[in-house]
Amino acid sequence: MDAASAAKDRVDRALALLERRVLELKSRAAGAGRVPDDDLFAPQPSSETDRARIHELEAAGRDAAHALERAAEAIRETLAEQEAR
Repeated sequence: MDAASAAKDRVDRALALLERRVLELKSRAAGAGRVPDDDLFAPQPSSETDRARIHELEAAGRDAAHALERAAEAIRETLAEQEAR
C-alpha cells in the first residue's frame, strides 16, 4: 500500500468513526424520549438532557476534527514526498 492510499484509509476511518458516534448519540437521544429539535445550535436547550446531548455531540465533533486534521496532515506529507521525487 502506498502512502497516499494509507492516508486515504485514515481519512475514511475517521469519517466512519464520526458517523458511528453521531448515530449512537442520536439513537440514545431517541431512546430517551421525543427529541424536539435536531438543531445542535438551538439557542436554549430545554433541559439538562439536551445540554448533555449537545456536549456529547460537540465532543464527538472535536474528536473527529482532530482525527481529520491528522489525516489531512498525513496526506499533505505524502503529497510533498511525491512532489519531491
